[in-house]
Amino acid sequence: MKPEIHPNYVDTTIKCVCGHEHVTRSTKPDIHVEICSNCHPFYTGKTKLVDAAGRVDKFKKKYKMK
Repeated sequence: MKPEIHPNYVDTTIKCVCGHEHVTRSTKPDIHVEICSNCHPFYTGKTKLVDAAGRVDKFKKKYKMK
């Protein structure tokens, strides 16, 4: 590699709002995220399907489903 053209690659800590920390390497020393795999609903199995605008009912009416 050519000297002085690549960024410094240092140990970094990725911190989530839930308190989970993960150590890896990056060009930034500290990274703060809002959601991680420990608290994301898709990975924890706590996903909720919300029909906010009545889209399911509208679909059923349109295609005459019961």
